[in-house]
Amino acid sequence: MAKETLVRFGVAMEGSLLAELDRLVDERGGTRSELLRDLVRAEVTKSQVHAGAPAVAALTIVYDHHVRDLTERLTEFQHELGDKVNSALHVHLDHDHCLEVVVMRGPADELKRAGDKILATRGVKHGGMELIAIGPPEKRPGEHTHVHYHDGIPHVHSHTHDHDHDHDHDHHAHHAHHAHHAPAKKRAARPAAKPKKR
Repeated sequence: MAKETLVRFGVAMEGSLLAELDRLVDERGGTRSELLRDLVRAEVTKSQVHAGAPAVAALTIVYDHHVRDLTERLTEFQHELGDKVNSALHVHLDHDHCLEVVVMRGPADELKRAGDKILATRGVKHGGMELIAIGPPEKRPGEHTHVHYHDGIPHVHSHTHDHDHDHDHDHHAHHAHHAHHAPAKKRAARPAAKPKKR
């Protein structure tokens, strides 16, 4: 892709706002122009997220796990989203609080509704969601995704029908589990030994 030519233009702003801009430049490094370009790109990305558009979202919440039924409600919300949940991270911060990060993919309006519903839940103290417009997901032939839960924490796996697994759980334990529960196969009876000729 050919490199675009930079266009110079003047920007007018209050002195106090310019001071804040310079403070951000000092914190992040770079130049005023680079920071302004980053801010404009971020706003353009947000403006491209319209209802029904393919999008990804990262939802981050901090909640009080002592609030009655809150953990169960958060788990139910993620169950309702189904295969739109791509990944989740759960961290115990202290005696009272947990951090949860949920990565989702799907129509932008559905992700926004789900995020707003979770953020408005009683017991969620802090949170936010970053929504980014993307293209449609690329899947390998025969691939499907499913979510399962251990102790209320979601785990997401992608599989192809040829068993080309795209996850990191212990295959030996997985197959041993199925072998343990599989019905025992009957052994074929061995023919009786013939007496030896003398």
